Amino acid sequence: MKTLGTTLALTLLTGGAVQAHVTITVDGDQRCIASNGVPDHETGPWRAGATVEEQDHRFCMDATPGLTDTITRGARVSGITLTGIPLRPGTAEYYDATSERGYSRDPSSGWNVEGMGGLIMDAQNAHVDGQGMYHYHGIPSAVTSQLESTLFGYAADGFEIHYMGDQAQSSWQLKSGERDSGPGGVHDGTYEQDYEYVAQSGTLDECNGALLDGQYVYFATDTYPFFPRCFKGTVSSDFIGGRGDQPPPGDGG
Repeated sequence: MKTLGTTLALTLLTGGAVQAHVTITVDGDQRCIASNGVPDHETGPWRAGATVEEQDHRFCMDATPGLTDTITRGARVSGITLTGIPLRPGTAEYYDATSERGYSRDPSSGWNVEGMGGLIMDAQNAHVDGQGMYHYHGIPSAVTSQLESTLFGYAADGFEIHYMGDQAQSSWQLKSGERDSGPGGVHDGTYEQDYEYVAQSGTLDECNGALLDGQYVYFATDTYPFFPRCFKGTVSSDFIGGRGDQPPPGDGG
């Protein structure tokens, strides 16, 4: 087995005694990232009682990914950072006028809450789910500012994810005018349906990908969709449910 990364032991500033651990290994055609899901930077605050809990993450993906003829959607986790934290930009919450919070897990309205527009995030654009799993919905500056190169993590299909700031521009744009149903009001980014893909309006394709040094990769961007939400390679089953091979809990912020 060839080991690409050494075990990290970084103190979680908000927890004191809890340390971050991550290993990255490549064995044959599989790359696996295992971690305890603890970030190496300050976290929170969020809703009352929400705290980071240690996890048992192990996400494996194709170490030699190739482009397919289809685009895959619906992976609950888009990828994982080099520091072992899942990227989970989407949510399971929808506009619901009958809910006190204004949203619920009833999808009948068709208006899916956008994490970065409608839920509570910390300074690193992240929060925890119902089981304390810390995950990023947007760019964590504490991580990107410490990158040794532009490589930020790996996507669910094994392709690299890079962060290059404004050198990579999403082609997803806010729609103009007002919503014609659901919550009404202007398209302000509170819901995924507030955005539309406008080909070649940026430098990236609909999955936030492009060629870098002749190789297809995805990009993490400062604007929607933040991380790839569709995939041009073969998606690993570890990313479908949301917690490796475990079913996803709620993500209500």
